[in-house]
Amino acid sequence: MASTLYVETPEQAESVPAGFSATDLLLLCMAFIWGINFIVVKFATGVFAPLAFNSVRILLAVVILWVIVLVRRDPLPNRRMILGMLALGALGNGLYQILWVEGMARTRASDAALLVAASPAFIQMIGWVRGNDRIGWTGVVGIVISLFGIGLVVSGAANAVAGQSTWSGNAFILGSVLCWAVYSVGLRPFTEQVDGLTLSAVTMTGGIVPMLIAGAPSLAKTNWSAVSSAGWAAVAYSGILALVVAYLFWYRGVRVLGPTRASMYSNLQPLFAMAAAWLVLSESPRTLQLAGAACIIGGLVLTRLPGRRPIPVCE
Repeated sequence: MASTLYVETPEQAESVPAGFSATDLLLLCMAFIWGINFIVVKFATGVFAPLAFNSVRILLAVVILWVIVLVRRDPLPNRRMILGMLALGALGNGLYQILWVEGMARTRASDAALLVAASPAFIQMIGWVRGNDRIGWTGVVGIVISLFGIGLVVSGAANAVAGQSTWSGNAFILGSVLCWAVYSVGLRPFTEQVDGLTLSAVTMTGGIVPMLIAGAPSLAKTNWSAVSSAGWAAVAYSGILALVVAYLFWYRGVRVLGPTRASMYSNLQPLFAMAAAWLVLSESPRTLQLAGAACIIGGLVLTRLPGRRPIPVCE
């Protein structure tokens, strides 16, 4: 893990572009790719063992990223930075992915997407507890509304039936969200010194080690010759688009907008995931889901409003 967690100061917050920018558009594309990925992964965990699928898709992403980095011949960071990024990658692309895919196998795709939207709230709370984060009142209200929306989604698990949302599945997803929040905050210093491709390649490499260790038994038991073409298509989508293309958009967002504001775009994932789950997996939207989604989107809008006045931090 990198040394100290990054949080935004008033001066850094003022440097964030006001209004809708090209970075915002890329983050919207990221949210779409990741939203559809929930449906892809839900399907894939019915074809593969969850950890076997995750190991293969991450390994594919690592190979592609390093090929691009080596072809470009960009200089690599120094040893200390590489070690820091590898440690962060073990958390954000290793433990996070293990918890996330196990949660996906145990809950509805649409509910998992809604729970992932808790990441900005976790990020903000980390900074506030440490006593060096600043955010305006509209941002605070946005975080609170988003958290309320998360609560609505989680409460729906109490009425789940077999094959739908479960408390254990939601717990796995929320654990992965906490890992992602710490990863996102710790990532910011590296985004200012390392290009997105190299950063993605190194952190993904840090994640593949714990993933292969955890997934080794599943990989050994998988009958690879019996995997359908649809299964391999899921690996390709989830490995290339979700872990390469969308991650590059994400790193740009963290660098330009900061981790909290960039993370708020993950809150758009549920809309894409819920629509796709309804059409593809027949997961009909529930009242609590719709209410939670409305709160989450409202929170996103509030956190992106310009001109917020900072509030005192927790000392």
